[in-house]
Amino acid sequence: MSDLRLATIGPLLTADAPAKAAATLALPVDLPVDTGAIIPAPAGIPGRPARPQLVPHIRLKPPSMRTPAGIAALVHSIAHIELNAIDLALDICWRFPGMPEAFYRDWLRIAQEEATHFTLLRKHLLTLGFDYGDFDAHNALWDMAERTRHDLLARIALVPRTLEARGLDASPAVRAKLVGAGDHAAGAILDVILRDEIGHVAAGNRWYRFLCEQRGLDPITTYAELAERHQAPRLRAPFNLEARRAAGFDEAELQALLGPAQDTGLSARPR
Repeated sequence: MSDLRLATIGPLLTADAPAKAAATLALPVDLPVDTGAIIPAPAGIPGRPARPQLVPHIRLKPPSMRTPAGIAALVHSIAHIELNAIDLALDICWRFPGMPEAFYRDWLRIAQEEATHFTLLRKHLLTLGFDYGDFDAHNALWDMAERTRHDLLARIALVPRTLEARGLDASPAVRAKLVGAGDHAAGAILDVILRDEIGHVAAGNRWYRFLCEQRGLDPITTYAELAERHQAPRLRAPFNLEARRAAGFDEAELQALLGPAQDTGLSARPR
């Protein structure tokens, strides 16, 4: 494959989860980029394994964290997020033409870091006696990709700057839960993921502001409008403000986030 954007489609269509991660990691980072090519949408995006079964989020009932299955189920849920994140980063590369070359190279790097995260988590799952696919999962992340497939600004606003930023908020509590249950290896993997995800959200912030400036839009009011239009999850405190600042959210954005939501719970729910 001679073009980076075209090359991302192969891993995106790959159904087997470990093979998808491996194919993503094998993509050459120095491929040329045809930034202006309009690529017809191939059938079968994204490739998905037969398992896990995808069910509505409210139907997920993980086992108790006092059991090995409960610990494994939590690790599995993170692995599922990372698998979706591979697809989200690959999808943004081929789908949206007309951005600077650095944009596509950023998202290939992110896809490869997500693939590394998935691989680490799956290997850890195997040490726990389970594998990816052994627990049910949900499709909320890819649902947002579908809702924003025609608008790059919305995709960047609502995937890296919303869904991935929620991961920054949730990471300390999830890590504490796993370490508290005795899974220190999973805690160490989450440290790696948090470090990298700060960079992913930072890339989202950088390209979101690039597009807002290009289109003459106010970043804060535009974000609120996009979140409403595409039914983004309502973000709830507590927020990981240190990580959000490191990821490039400015104080005005953090104040907009904190204003209506700071006395609510950690979880997010659709509007």
